[in-house]
Amino acid sequence: MATDVRIKEQLPELTRRIVETYQDVPTIHYLGHCPLPNYESIVSACEDLKEILYPGYRRRENLHLGNVTYHVGDLIDGLHDKLTTQIGRALRHSVSAQRAALEQGVEPPAVPEAAQHCTEEADFEALGQAKAVEFLERIPDLRRVLATDVQAAYDGDPAVRTLDEVIFCYPGLEAVTIHRLAHLLHRLEVPLIPRMMAEWAHARTGIDIHPGATIGDHFFIDHGTGVVVGETCEIGSHVKLYQGVTLGAVSFQTDGEGNLVRGTKRHPTIEDFVVIYANATVLGGTTRIGHHSVIGSNVWLTRSVDPHTTVVLEKPKLRMRGEAPEMGNDWQI
Repeated sequence: MATDVRIKEQLPELTRRIVETYQDVPTIHYLGHCPLPNYESIVSACEDLKEILYPGYRRRENLHLGNVTYHVGDLIDGLHDKLTTQIGRALRHSVSAQRAALEQGVEPPAVPEAAQHCTEEADFEALGQAKAVEFLERIPDLRRVLATDVQAAYDGDPAVRTLDEVIFCYPGLEAVTIHRLAHLLHRLEVPLIPRMMAEWAHARTGIDIHPGATIGDHFFIDHGTGVVVGETCEIGSHVKLYQGVTLGAVSFQTDGEGNLVRGTKRHPTIEDFVVIYANATVLGGTTRIGHHSVIGSNVWLTRSVDPHTTVVLEKPKLRMRGEAPEMGNDWQI
């Protein structure tokens, strides 16, 4: 059946109706003259950063001490320019969004204090450059922490044979790597970009870690799918999580007008040397899991646990019934 070209005559009218919704529904489009951070540029920056953090494991082959300085220097130079632009855009957008919210009489989003004094585009770019350089300066220390995460995966999983396998294959390390980068930017009060990075990692790994979460060294997420770590979580050192673990909030406080109260501690604190097994759920800003504790699979916790405590569900009863009556009785396990 051939295409009917006459049907295409309807498309201009369809286009008009779609564009008309941009005025009727203004909350889900951005048609401003000041560009937002570019998603592809942020993803590209993440890939460049991983190339620096794990040289020889990613895109560039045949690296050695004789050429790695040039390679890393080229990446750092490009990241300086890329991050300066993208952070500047994010800062400028945060100020614009705050002003728009104030004009509309709604709760304004938080704006970094330094950005409140910026008025010209050059001011935002200069602040973006300062934050980009401060971020890049922290890469040497970050590599030392990530080395402990790699070691924790090797030490904590008998299925892994080498550290190389961890770096190549483990989604938990991928998610934690991007989280640690995003957390640095979050600490520098860079808006929007840390969440973009976190959600990119979430889509790739199935592991959802808010960039605001604080995580100590030697952190290992085994398997990883379905893990959720909330914004105000505080996780100590030598902590191990299995798939499906949720470190979340019990409920959300609201003010007198029914608006969510933001900026409060909503998620649990996990002390050092804690293991939380698959599909366990730990909720609440006042909930603290004491050091050297073990939380068993499928446990639901909304209160604190003392150090050196093991928490498990009561042993379930499983009743199995044979299909043929003559085959006899029920079994209980």
